[in-house]
Amino acid sequence: MTRGYSLEKDLSLLINNPKYSDIEILCEDEKKLHGCRAILAARSEVFDRLLYNGMKESYETKISFPKINSAGMEIILKYVYTGSIKKEYLTKDNIIEAFYAADYFQLPDLQDFIIKVIKNSLEKNHSENFLPELLSKFVGEILLLEDNILLNLLVEMVANISLNTIEFGRLSIAGLQYLLSCTYEKETLFATPEYEAFRYCAILAAKQVSNDAHKTLMERLPTLEQLEQLGNSVQVENNLFTDHQKVAKELEPLVEFIDFRLIQGQVLVDIIEPLKIVPDKIILNAYRYNTKLINSGKNYTRGVPISSCSNCVWDELACGSNLIIEDNGKVVYAPNWLNSYESVRANTILENKIVFEWDIIFEKTCTSICVGVCASENFNYEEHAKDQPTGWVLGRGGHCANFESWITYCPPFDDGTKVTVHLDMNKKTCAFTVDGTKYPEVSGWNNLPSKLYPVVSLKYPGRLRIQSHQKRV
Repeated sequence: MTRGYSLEKDLSLLINNPKYSDIEILCEDEKKLHGCRAILAARSEVFDRLLYNGMKESYETKISFPKINSAGMEIILKYVYTGSIKKEYLTKDNIIEAFYAADYFQLPDLQDFIIKVIKNSLEKNHSENFLPELLSKFVGEILLLEDNILLNLLVEMVANISLNTIEFGRLSIAGLQYLLSCTYEKETLFATPEYEAFRYCAILAAKQVSNDAHKTLMERLPTLEQLEQLGNSVQVENNLFTDHQKVAKELEPLVEFIDFRLIQGQVLVDIIEPLKIVPDKIILNAYRYNTKLINSGKNYTRGVPISSCSNCVWDELACGSNLIIEDNGKVVYAPNWLNSYESVRANTILENKIVFEWDIIFEKTCTSICVGVCASENFNYEEHAKDQPTGWVLGRGGHCANFESWITYCPPFDDGTKVTVHLDMNKKTCAFTVDGTKYPEVSGWNNLPSKLYPVVSLKYPGRLRIQSHQKRV
């Protein structure tokens, strides 16, 4: 390697290199790393106080960190020597240790970078997203529970994931218990209906008992989607399965954080009670509560539910006169002669205290093509949404606009871009994710109307596809 051209590359030669080191670093897992005391002290006040305090540490050739393991220390050394860390260096096996070590050595920029990597992980695919494993690992590290910044973030992000998309075994019982306890009876975002949360807990508990118990509950606890398909034809088995008492025991720490009042009465009677894995007192209290309520319109998800807008299609009755809708309402495009902007909204009403999320695929873009939300009152579908008081949109140039007000929000984007709209009707705010990067709530959009619709505006050659947003982990 030729030296003298890149400071970062040259300094990276010093990382954990005995040739250029004058101190050994002893870690919690008894692994030894090598460092240069002058560089360490120059980059971290903590190292400076430890290595140049005039005491014996100033003269010894070894320094010990009994609460920091080598995985975290290696990230610290890379950052201290080169001033940066590649996101590929952070994995589910070292990212928690790296965050803890960055906090210990007072390196806030490194902590911020680690937080950013974790936040971006939510939009990644199955093989790259490691949030459930991180939460499980974090909860298992008693020492780390003293610092709640990262833990609270992990709870918030895993709560945004539907539990039935997380493979069993990726989220530990301790991690699941902590997640449920932090969201129980609280106005926080939670993506999973309460029955699905119970189902996940019960099957995870059965998995700890035996393969037969796991198989039995997989068969006797259908998903909500399966229940809708089965309708009144669901077959109820009243016979007890062999390991029901053992499953009930494993389920104990989780049951207290399941709100059975948020589960439909028929499901309680026909599916859950016959299993005999939930105490009779809890079931009875849920019956009593539900008997007092008129259940029409009742919310069956704890906290603030999240809707993926699975039934969203473009509404032909709320559409510019020249736009063309096809593919069963999923695609809208402009004919090749249309050189003025028109708008179309989707058929789904966005209201109540719910967080709505949906994706727009920009199959073909045009200069000011945009995506966002609109109110139906005084909205003209023959015009661009950004020019109207009841339209709030993000354009392909990276600007958010509403009538005469606009701000720079994100970098410009082009054909093939996927934009996810995050509309929080609880807080009346909106945010966007562009190709996996989530941006903050749009400044100034903090008091949106109580009833909105998805909307887009386009001209030729614009072509947009709407689809439900499903986080995969």
